[in-house]
Amino acid sequence: MGEWLVSLAGTPEGARLAMVLALMSALAHAVFGALQKGRHDPWLSRGAIDGWLAIISAPVAIFIVPAPTGLTLAILAGAIVIHFSYKMTMALAYDRAAYTVVYPVVRGTGPLVTVAFASVVFGEHFHPMQWLGVACLSGGILLLALRNLSEEHLDPMAIRIGLAWAVACGVIVAIYTTYDAWGIRQSTDPFTFLAWFFFITALDFPFIALWRYRRMATPPVLGPLMLRGFAGAVIAWFSFGGVMMATRLDKVGEAAVLRETSTVFAALIGWFILGDKVGPRRLFLMSLIALGAVIVEMGR
Repeated sequence: MGEWLVSLAGTPEGARLAMVLALMSALAHAVFGALQKGRHDPWLSRGAIDGWLAIISAPVAIFIVPAPTGLTLAILAGAIVIHFSYKMTMALAYDRAAYTVVYPVVRGTGPLVTVAFASVVFGEHFHPMQWLGVACLSGGILLLALRNLSEEHLDPMAIRIGLAWAVACGVIVAIYTTYDAWGIRQSTDPFTFLAWFFFITALDFPFIALWRYRRMATPPVLGPLMLRGFAGAVIAWFSFGGVMMATRLDKVGEAAVLRETSTVFAALIGWFILGDKVGPRRLFLMSLIALGAVIVEMGR
């Protein structure tokens, strides 16, 4: 199956499959975010997810797919550093500011920087119409963050620090999106790369979470935390794996833009499932984000 997927790269069929995978990744990432929303300490949540991710991925990596080559190991070593930085900045941002503010800032910053990086690394160039779509999508996401920020009543300094970490995290999202796309293209079998990627990059945060858990005055009950961690690990395979496979098949920048429609899916989940209030302004911004994604795809 890996050879078949690689054969589709650069073809119209590959472009259509990449679009489907990127949208699937967006939906999965929205569910992933809803699982984390305000339930547990962000460090513990990430540790539980990574712990299960390592457990789930280990049998696939060790017993099913081939061992990684020297080049793949070197690429994975770089991925460990980049993804650890991403997880650290995300947790630090959640520590300081609300999820509804941090998440849109991270997701709105990512595609703008990713498109710029992809033009340098992969020689991809967006048409003016596509840049208009990126502006609509990222602008809509960042305006959504401002709208949510106006409803928060937190310490202004904490919010500023949280927003600074969120912007830094958005830049790192662009870095890992570009780096992972380059890495998976160096492997003859994308599934081998993904299996080892999920296993190796998940080995760090469980130890940080355990260290933090042992020092808590009132640690949370482990059952619900571990259940959410397991669900998050399964979803991560579809979310991160889907977008990485999309970047293997088609343009990195377009996959990154489509993936950020997760903000729309997250709002819809909050509206229909979690009972969140949306209102006309959020509806307009959600429509602007979706329109931006459509313009990017239609303007290619």
